[in-house]
Amino acid sequence: MKSLDFDIFKVQKPSLKPGKGRVLIAEPFLQGPYFNRSIVFITEHSEEGAVGFVLNKSSELYPDEVIEDLFNFKGELYVGGPVSSNTLHFIHSLGDKVPNSVQITDKLYWGGDFEVIKELVNSGVADYKQVKFFAGYSGWSPGQLEGEIDENSWIVAEVDDSLIMDDDIDHIWKNAMEGLGEEFKAWTNFPENPTYN
Repeated sequence: MKSLDFDIFKVQKPSLKPGKGRVLIAEPFLQGPYFNRSIVFITEHSEEGAVGFVLNKSSELYPDEVIEDLFNFKGELYVGGPVSSNTLHFIHSLGDKVPNSVQITDKLYWGGDFEVIKELVNSGVADYKQVKFFAGYSGWSPGQLEGEIDENSWIVAEVDDSLIMDDDIDHIWKNAMEGLGEEFKAWTNFPENPTYN
């Protein structure tokens, strides 16, 4: 048998630290209903912990089914994470059209005046290309996220804002992983359930 001179399980990972506006890409071996093959957009990171939203887990509901007085919104309601799953959150690219928003990247914002978001959607000014709604969020206590990164659960990366707002959730994890470089492409072919081969 010929010995290989590389190990596909050990790749040179980007050395980025987690931070606001960056994403966490789940390594292919991370299991669980919330984070398996997930990509998480970090909206807050400090000594007090971190907050983010899973971008590619659908609740199989539409926001206008659960939000009173929201009409004809064609986008999905995403599962932002396991924390406070009965709360509603949103990210958007509407900038200062939405008062009290928190700027996360050059083009993306978190939260703001919910009545204004509804008004912008209902009047046709905003749609699913500018707004993503989430039920719940992902949260980490001080040092917890850094520990998970050290345990090889996550890869920290920077991605284009268009990927964060992409509604093609079936491919967002694969596209983000492939964006890390050639050696990560092999990871996208691993079965989701490692007992399958």
